[in-house]
Amino acid sequence: MFVLGAIASAIALVGGTASADPAGGSVDFVPTDPGPVAHTHAEASEYSENHPGSAPPGTNDFACVPTSEHPRPLVLAHGTDSDSYSDFAALAPLLADSGWCVFAVDYGRAPGEDGYGTGDIRVSAEQFGRFVDRVRSATGAAEVDVIGYSQGATVTRWYINRLGGAHVVDHWVGLASPSYGGTFYGLGSAAATIPGAVDAVGSVLSEALVQQLQGSDVLGELNTPVDTVPGVRYTTIGSAVDEVIQPASNIALRGPGATNLVIQDLCPADMTGHFNMVYDRFTLETVRHVLAPERFAPGTCVAVPFGTGIPEVVLQSNS
Repeated sequence: MFVLGAIASAIALVGGTASADPAGGSVDFVPTDPGPVAHTHAEASEYSENHPGSAPPGTNDFACVPTSEHPRPLVLAHGTDSDSYSDFAALAPLLADSGWCVFAVDYGRAPGEDGYGTGDIRVSAEQFGRFVDRVRSATGAAEVDVIGYSQGATVTRWYINRLGGAHVVDHWVGLASPSYGGTFYGLGSAAATIPGAVDAVGSVLSEALVQQLQGSDVLGELNTPVDTVPGVRYTTIGSAVDEVIQPASNIALRGPGATNLVIQDLCPADMTGHFNMVYDRFTLETVRHVLAPERFAPGTCVAVPFGTGIPEVVLQSNS
């Protein structure tokens, strides 16, 4: 969820398939031209800007056949004002190399916006659901597992909780999930107390970003009466030093079936935050362990300094 600056990219719809909401709303896109493995978020964002429409390596092979060890395909959903390559150019190849069929869609590019993940979250969830249907049809899988990063966690949870996706999703994993929204260092909370301020914010920020403010109508509806639904396993993986979701306790789910993990509880020396999370090796290996604990050990804990990746992301997003 790139709140610190939009990634300026003209999304050329090549090497994949695109569709638009029939009401003239946001656009989704299925990338099929793979880019290289990236090692930092800034590196991936720059590549995506220069090669729009790229797929994360190891994804969207619709001839992939799930194995008995990994019978459920993995379907990934990216964050705000981003795309699947930018957010998953490290996680996707790790999971594909570990034996999963991995798929990713670019969802929710609102009219007039350059980035995906900018349109109404509810419409994006419908787009994600259609993509899940395509994945299941191609692979023959009855169920999938879902990984959502930042806004992608909310989009996929809306699909599961509100659009019937619980019938086909076994395990939902939310990375840096804005489950109860962010205050954006108090600005969101202040806006909520001033009549008309949220509308004013919405004239500057994308619709999706406003919907992720703490106390938004979308999050209120999604989390009421409970933030989980029966039949699905939910796992959040968050950071105690998340730069976007404030307070960080808003990442955790509170309903039945939810497991909430905090990177610093598992590896105190790893001070990775929101932007670095999907390029932090310990976090990526933790995702793999959560998906298949009987096959993959937890990640190796190494020290990661506070603020890692932030200057590079800011510089890249403003270059």
